[in-house]
Amino acid sequence: MKAHTLFLIILVYVGALSGLQAQHGKQQRADVLFTNFSFVKAADIYKELIEAQYNEKYAHRRLADCYLMLRDPEKAVKHYRQVIDQQKVANEVYYNYAVALRYLGDYEGSEKWAKHYKKQGGDAKLVRALKKDQSTYLPNEPIFRLKESNFNTPNSDFGAFKHGDLVYFVSSKERDGVSQKTYSWNEQPFLDMFTINIATNDSIPTAVAGEINSRYHEGPMTISRDGKTMYFSRNNYYLKTKTKDKEGVNHLQIYKAEYLNGQWTNIQDLPFNNDNYSVSHPALSPDGKTLYFASDMPGGFGKSDLYSVSIHDNGSYGEVENLGPIINTEGEELFPFVNAEGNLFFSSDGHPGHGLLDVFGTLKNDKGVLVEVTNLKSPINSNRDDFSFFMAEDGLSGYIASNRKDKIGNDDIYEFETILPLLLKGIVTDSINGNPIANAKLVLTKQDGTPIADLTTDVNGYYQHSIQREQYYNLAASHPKYQDKLTLFNSMDIPSKQTELVVNIQLVPVMDLKVLADLNTIYFDFDRYNIRPDAAKELHKIIDLLTNQYPNMTIKVESHTDSRGSKSYNDRLSIDRANSTYEYLISNGLTKERVIAHDGYGEHRLTNGCSDGVHCEEPDHQLNRRTDFTVIKME
Repeated sequence: MKAHTLFLIILVYVGALSGLQAQHGKQQRADVLFTNFSFVKAADIYKELIEAQYNEKYAHRRLADCYLMLRDPEKAVKHYRQVIDQQKVANEVYYNYAVALRYLGDYEGSEKWAKHYKKQGGDAKLVRALKKDQSTYLPNEPIFRLKESNFNTPNSDFGAFKHGDLVYFVSSKERDGVSQKTYSWNEQPFLDMFTINIATNDSIPTAVAGEINSRYHEGPMTISRDGKTMYFSRNNYYLKTKTKDKEGVNHLQIYKAEYLNGQWTNIQDLPFNNDNYSVSHPALSPDGKTLYFASDMPGGFGKSDLYSVSIHDNGSYGEVENLGPIINTEGEELFPFVNAEGNLFFSSDGHPGHGLLDVFGTLKNDKGVLVEVTNLKSPINSNRDDFSFFMAEDGLSGYIASNRKDKIGNDDIYEFETILPLLLKGIVTDSINGNPIANAKLVLTKQDGTPIADLTTDVNGYYQHSIQREQYYNLAASHPKYQDKLTLFNSMDIPSKQTELVVNIQLVPVMDLKVLADLNTIYFDFDRYNIRPDAAKELHKIIDLLTNQYPNMTIKVESHTDSRGSKSYNDRLSIDRANSTYEYLISNGLTKERVIAHDGYGEHRLTNGCSDGVHCEEPDHQLNRRTDFTVIKME
């Protein structure tokens, strides 16, 4: 192959892969937005992927999931239908499709697909919940991996909040060198706020520097993006004065602090604090213009509601607003948090959940209107209290607190990772020349043989498919010109931030020149050994294959005759045909070393029964007047 031609092929190949990488980057961004509950933004990107015809089956499914979460069942059904009739569909798609149909009042269709989901091994509880219109637990919502934090203390710890390299958290551990009062509720010290530096792998907490910690409870807290402002909860203790209501109760309040010269100072009371009820658990919107909090102030829906208040540019505050009955219940709503995409999370014991306090996310439609809340499920939630949810800026990690370890009175902090969808991808190439193989067939199954997907490589030999983590897989590859190959791989213990698993496959060409060159049989006229025009066309296929595809391949030429004439004459004629074939190949570019033999076999290897004494028509005799080729060496 000439150098400039090879360069152009490589250039096109690399360009195509770059385009695929760009599209995958879009898909990854959409997946992150999905896990951040930013379903409107995610849907826009999935639509772009569909228009670009990139991983369309996956994009249709995720777009349908977005519309379902946005409570737009008509659009959801439209896109589920693009997936539902295809082979080897993920089982949860059937369930979500059933949910969407039920929203539209198609109860018969909903029941049909719910049964199909159950038959394929789906959760019977989900099917029962669907029939009762309680289908709030969608099986394909973000998945989290949880582990206990390494900076927990023997006492109660919660309220982790990361800013820069520091993680702030609330703990009842004793402050070094400080004499502290004991809280009569659990006989532990009053809550204070501490930090650890995760950049240095520090596991020894340090009390927050400045004027934050007092003799009473502090925390939890929130910090503005610029790191200059903190809002934190504290017992009603301001300017060294502790204030109680007429019942003698010292309520929680929210205070503001400024970061100056390495310390939190200039503590300020907020105008909506009140001596007669608690205002606590502050959370800031990403732009810092809205403060969310929990309060048991009069006029709410339950024991404790969530509220918001705008923060004006001059530092003043707007009117306090209750977040309404979609969020607030007759129970307690606490610990609000707003992620980088502006989506609200909170804990509640009033919404249906796994146990006591559960963490919930909020769902908005494409107009930004709150429509529903959804439970974050296990492992975020347990049968105990789960609260103080925090998600990092990238949406891929965070913290919660829980007393799930059954320690009475003790809460622990847990770190979570968001598990993004994993993309299996790779290139199928020729093991001899490294060229990509288009239209290779791939069958992806689980280790036990459960079918997952049938795939076909594109013109660049590329394939991809979304797979589950923590699984073992089989990938069977086939192509008419290559030997079948079975590849075993797994997705075990892959880091949560890794979103691609590359499995490249090399296929060994078959030792069959006719197959490799798409060769038609080379025929000769009766009693002739000249190369006919139709035969010349086929011989050029061989020349091209050996020159451009397999430059080290060697072959043998084997020519034949029909049975008419004497055996000795036919032996000589077949040798003439072999010589003609050989000379044509050499004269048109092949070196002599590439054709290691050219032999004639006369009428000794007939392809049919047209031997001496057998009457055959001319077309049957023609089948025997031929030249065959044998591959001797590939590399």
